[in-house]
Amino acid sequence: MAVAAFLLTAPAAEAAACGNTSKGFEAWVEAFKTEAAGQGVSARTLDKVFSAVTYSRATIRADRGQKSFKLSLDEFMRKRGATTIVSRGKKMRSANAALFNSLEARYGVPAGPLIAIWGMETGFGSYLGNEHTLSAVSTLAYDCRRSAYFTDQLYAALTLVERGDLAINARGAAHGEIGQTQFLPKNVVTYGVDGDGDGHINLVGSRADALASTANFLRGHGWSAGAGYQRGEPNFSAIQGWNAASVYQQAIAIMGAQIDGQ
Repeated sequence: MAVAAFLLTAPAAEAAACGNTSKGFEAWVEAFKTEAAGQGVSARTLDKVFSAVTYSRATIRADRGQKSFKLSLDEFMRKRGATTIVSRGKKMRSANAALFNSLEARYGVPAGPLIAIWGMETGFGSYLGNEHTLSAVSTLAYDCRRSAYFTDQLYAALTLVERGDLAINARGAAHGEIGQTQFLPKNVVTYGVDGDGDGHINLVGSRADALASTANFLRGHGWSAGAGYQRGEPNFSAIQGWNAASVYQQAIAIMGAQIDGQ
């Protein structure tokens, strides 16, 4: 049985109990390991993963403190350095023209929004985060706020570990996002692409993999080649699929258009 299918068949009665402090985390880990083993996850994988996992207070602080999405559009763009992203993004587009042309030919997504996401998320791969990825995802799976959602992400992370596409001690953003455009584990499983043809999906070390996966995500959320992507245009809904915050969506569309020279 594939790991990705485990959660679909996991009986709700067997689910590990969530909690809102670190106090119950170790008990939750043991309950989750039993649940996951019952769904076919190997004991070896579970022991390796959870020997490295700890409760992440930094992740909980980040989860409770997402204030920038409440800013106005202008404030958000200033805070996130939109002018710099556009300026550097145009240079990135020129320097990687062959890659972006191939991505547009394959997925129908132009360079602008891909570069805007790349710049917004990690400064074009310059800062990917320093939180232990499996600890972050496990902490949020345990935390009662979005336990079901992140339990799904944790099963996906186990899939990536077993595939050899996620190292036990990998580090990334506070919510367990991975790589240069910050994919949650389930999105890596669903939309990840081996863009450079080396046999692995490496969203950390390969910009080709990261950008191809991002284009594939947008196409998977309804992107139509040649259609507009500003608010009110057909492809804006694909950007909405990337991030739920309205200011983020609008910022990506605006910066993308500027990078594309529209």
